[in-house]
Amino acid sequence: MKCIITVLGTDKVGIIAKVCTYLSEVNINILDISQTIVDGYFNMMMIVDISEPSKSMEIVSDELSKIGTDLGVIITMQHEDIFNCMHRI
Repeated sequence: MKCIITVLGTDKVGIIAKVCTYLSEVNINILDISQTIVDGYFNMMMIVDISEPSKSMEIVSDELSKIGTDLGVIITMQHEDIFNCMHRI
């Protein structure tokens, strides 16, 4: 099962490190990652495998949101099916 994680906000040191470290701690594998910085604004999208997480998706999503608050960015996590439905033309 896959999820999409997005991170948006003002660029600063450590965003990728904090998110990736947390995902490793909860046994979530990063399948693909893309990040850009435009005029000081950070944007990252990750596709992750949530087949065997050590915590529920709801807890992971809440904890990622809290990490985002601490970093001053917005982190969201959506199941792949929901993401695809929302972005279908």
